Amino acid sequence: MAIHESGQMYLETIYILSQSNPYVRAIDVGGRMGFSKPSVSRALSILKRDGYVKIGDNGAIILTKSGRTVAQTMYTRHTVLSQMLMNLGVDGKTAAEDACRIEHVISEKSFKALQAHLEQVSKIRRKRRRP
Repeated sequence: MAIHESGQMYLETIYILSQSNPYVRAIDVGGRMGFSKPSVSRALSILKRDGYVKIGDNGAIILTKSGRTVAQTMYTRHTVLSQMLMNLGVDGKTAAEDACRIEHVISEKSFKALQAHLEQVSKIRRKRRRP
């Protein structure tokens, strides 16, 4: 089942939070995203129904394999797009905000091309810095 942009955002947020704390709760997600408890509860219900998350007995949100795949994809896209925009001179705040919007609509083909370009530019810059 295709996942909507808001679902992708929730999964990415859960993924980011789980990097520093394996016990991610709905209140943590709501706090990070600025959403109310009822909104988070509804979103988690949909993500659970569609097989992207499980809720542990202790209330911890656990990404399923498919949920982790979507979350990691969104996180990678966000990171690469943010870096690309900052390399072009966009300030960090604007780059992160724009990357958050772009990451949901960019095609896999275009993203891979941007990612490859960023890797090439990074290699060139590293070579220039060497003594």
